[in-house]
Amino acid sequence: MPAASAAVGEAAIPALIGLAAPPERSSTASRKWYQSLGWGFWVAVGVVVLWILLAIFAGVLPLQSPYRIQATSCLLNPGLSSAHLLGCDTADRDILSRVIYGSRVSLVVGFASIALSFVVGGPLGLLAGYFRGTFDRVLGVVANVFLSFPSLVLGLAIVAYLGNSEWDIVLIIAIVAWPLLFRVVRAATIEYSQREYVLAAQALGSKRSRILWKILVPDIIPSTITYNLIGVALAIVGEGALSYLGQSVPPPTPTWGNMIALGTSSMPNDVSLLISPAVAMFSFILAINFIGDRLRATLDVREGVL
Repeated sequence: MPAASAAVGEAAIPALIGLAAPPERSSTASRKWYQSLGWGFWVAVGVVVLWILLAIFAGVLPLQSPYRIQATSCLLNPGLSSAHLLGCDTADRDILSRVIYGSRVSLVVGFASIALSFVVGGPLGLLAGYFRGTFDRVLGVVANVFLSFPSLVLGLAIVAYLGNSEWDIVLIIAIVAWPLLFRVVRAATIEYSQREYVLAAQALGSKRSRILWKILVPDIIPSTITYNLIGVALAIVGEGALSYLGQSVPPPTPTWGNMIALGTSSMPNDVSLLISPAVAMFSFILAINFIGDRLRATLDVREGVL
């Protein structure tokens, strides 16, 4: 009986606190939310999807091997040509192929590291923000200790201990990033846990686990998605910074970061080696930052309406 009454109580929460909106209003709000994103948002989504598809299907595209040294072909077709649309690098490898294959490592590092850091920092932030007390204070101190170190210095220190393979870099960036996501989720949990429908659920005797996973989590996830997207962009930049210092995935494996590092060594005599990977990284980061910014602005407006 107590479980049944709690379930009935939760179902009655919106009506009790006056938050249940009529269907017509909800439909109108959804259309406005969809339209408020703007055409630029969908262009940015297209850019991100394009890069993801190129990374996934690089192996079946008509591309030359990113590792193959093509001295004869590059000598006969110097600069931009039909054989090498973006030219060749200093080791006579096709730049276009390396840019597309390099997106694989860069995107895996970006998405996987933030996903891993969110898996760790998200639940900890949720529990700390809801239960508060000693548990919150201890985790807050641990997060502040991590945040007190400069991110790049901390990353270099962990690289020296773990190594610099692709998945080592994923783990390193996740270790650096989890305190930030912990604090974002914690702050969102504190905010949402004070709202009327959560307080009503508590007053009606709902279990804490039900409040956490069925009421708070669905509200927190949309707002944290925007920070996760921005975190992906920062993770890719972080991998590029480690590559520039020679501490990321080692050549000849292509990444945008180590291609930019290679391109800087040829300046100012030949800037073409730098431009292609830099434009690729810039386009993806700009697009995903724009997506995150537009989602944040739209979700903030919707939360304000509620």
